[in-house]
Amino acid sequence: MKVKKEFTVFEHIDINTPLLLSPQASTKEKTLCCWFCTSGPISLSAKIDRKGYTPGESIQIFAEIENCSSRMVVPKAAIYQTQTFYAKGKMKEVKQLVANLRGESLSSGKTETWNGKMLKIPPVSPSILDCTIIRVEYSVMMYVDIPGAINLSLNLPLVIGTIPLHPFGSRTSSVSSQCSMTWLGMALPERPEAPPSYTDIVTEEQRRSSLEVPMSRDEFDGPLFAYVQEFRFQPPPVYSEIDPNPDQVRGVEEGRPSSCPSR
Repeated sequence: MKVKKEFTVFEHIDINTPLLLSPQASTKEKTLCCWFCTSGPISLSAKIDRKGYTPGESIQIFAEIENCSSRMVVPKAAIYQTQTFYAKGKMKEVKQLVANLRGESLSSGKTETWNGKMLKIPPVSPSILDCTIIRVEYSVMMYVDIPGAINLSLNLPLVIGTIPLHPFGSRTSSVSSQCSMTWLGMALPERPEAPPSYTDIVTEEQRRSSLEVPMSRDEFDGPLFAYVQEFRFQPPPVYSEIDPNPDQVRGVEEGRPSSCPSR
C-alpha cells in the first residue's frame, strides 16, 4: 500500500537584519544581431530598496530601460518562486510565476524610467533556506521583452520573511537609505541642524518672574525649595565645556550641586 500525505515545512525569517535590509541592484546590456546587420544595444538597470520583504508588502522598483535597437520592446517585472526538492541523491526543481508587472512599449531610440513602480507580493509561503530536503527561493526578475529574440533579463535576489520590518528598521538600514537616495541623485545633508538656543526657549523675564511667585503652602518653605527655585530656569552647560581635571567636579566651582557633573 502507498499513502500520500502533505506536510508543511516552515522557517521563521526576520527581515530586520543588515543583510536583508541592503539594496539590490544590477545592470545588463544586449546587442541584437541579424545575419550581417547589427542594431544598437538595449540596456537595462534595475534596483530595489532591500532584499527582505513579507507577504502583502509592495516592492518599489527603480529601473531605466534604453532602447537603441530597431525593434519595439516592452519592459516587464515579475516575482518568481523556485522550489527545489532533494531526495535519494536526486534533485527536482519547480519554478512558477507569483506576480508580474508590465511597462509601456518602447520604440527605437526611446528611454523609460521607473521611479518606484509598485509590485505587490501576494500571500505566499516564506522562503526556506536552511532545510536539507527542500528549498524555497524568490527573485525579482526585471526583463525586456524583445520580439524575435531572447529577452534581456536580470535577477535581483528576494527573501520572503515572517517577521515584518520594525519602525526602528529605518535607523538600522541607514546605509541602504543613503544608497537609495544617492542612486536617485539626491544629496543628504552633511551635518544636522543645530538645536535652538536656550534663550529662545526661556527668556530672562520668565526666569525672574518665576522667582517672584508667592508660595501658598507652608510645607514648601525652607532653604531647599528656595535653592531649587533659584536654579529652576538656569541654562545647562554648553557642549563645548571640557573639564581639564576629570577628578574635579565643575559644578562645585560654579555653585551648582556637586551631583551634577559637567558635560
